Amino acid sequence: MKTMADVPRSRVAGIVLAFAAAIVSGVSVFVNGYGTKRFPSATVYTTAKNLVAALLLIGIATVAHRARPAAPVPRDRPTVAGLIAVGVIGGGVPFVLFFEGLARATTADAAFIQKTLVVWVALLAVPLLHERIGGWHLAAIGLLVAGQALLTHNLSALRIGRGETMIFAATLLWAVETVIAKRLLARVEPETLGVVRMVVGSALLVGWCAVTGRLHALLSLSRPGVEWALITGLLLAAYVTLWFSALARAQAVDVTAVLVVGAVITAFLDALVQGKALAPDTLGLLMLVGGGIAMVVAASRETPEVVRA
Repeated sequence: MKTMADVPRSRVAGIVLAFAAAIVSGVSVFVNGYGTKRFPSATVYTTAKNLVAALLLIGIATVAHRARPAAPVPRDRPTVAGLIAVGVIGGGVPFVLFFEGLARATTADAAFIQKTLVVWVALLAVPLLHERIGGWHLAAIGLLVAGQALLTHNLSALRIGRGETMIFAATLLWAVETVIAKRLLARVEPETLGVVRMVVGSALLVGWCAVTGRLHALLSLSRPGVEWALITGLLLAAYVTLWFSALARAQAVDVTAVLVVGAVITAFLDALVQGKALAPDTLGLLMLVGGGIAMVVAASRETPEVVRA
């Protein structure tokens, strides 16, 4: 049996980076619960924090390229189209859908729907990226989805209303973005892709605010609003950087599955800060941890994936 020592270092680094992204994601979900309350609308909130993230990523990319000059970004049509697609269906449209849907759906239902991302990425990654999925992958995905279902406490009560539909649409768009990004990362630096995603996406969000009459609210944020935008924007910039860096090194299905473990971080923060009892969620949290471990085992056993540009 292979061990992690036998796995290419780049893939090991990808899994480690994915766990780091999961930690940031778990913290972000917790912080966003407070941040949204400081804004007049979900769209204004996500636009403000995405703008901050875009500016921070530009700075990160500038520093990275000075320290390690990157190859010029290919300007062929497929690459340019892919970059625009990542910005539109990754950094723009799904953010509006998700946060507007979140305002209409319960937090538990929204969390479960969004965490099914790994299922849709797996369904796309096998035929489109030629990634290999074995028994350990299936076990990991099963544990992760089942664990998240248990954390909703009453999955049978899940109703498919307008909010849930918007969140599901956002999740599907992020799944498509993951596949496109994986292909692009074969020839585009993670820092560059992160900048494009957030700059193009932020431009679309600002335009949407203007069209829907929310631009004044965006430009007249209170001091607490600005502070929350800075905090959550910083977390988003860290997440995007770690996420694309992980995706450049490991299978899309592997890194997407690991992200689900972020729910464990959120649960512990809820318990620590808000005093919520962890006992009712013990089984669900253990299943998420088990799913994360199973995915590490899967990554250590798989042969290198084939990604065709």
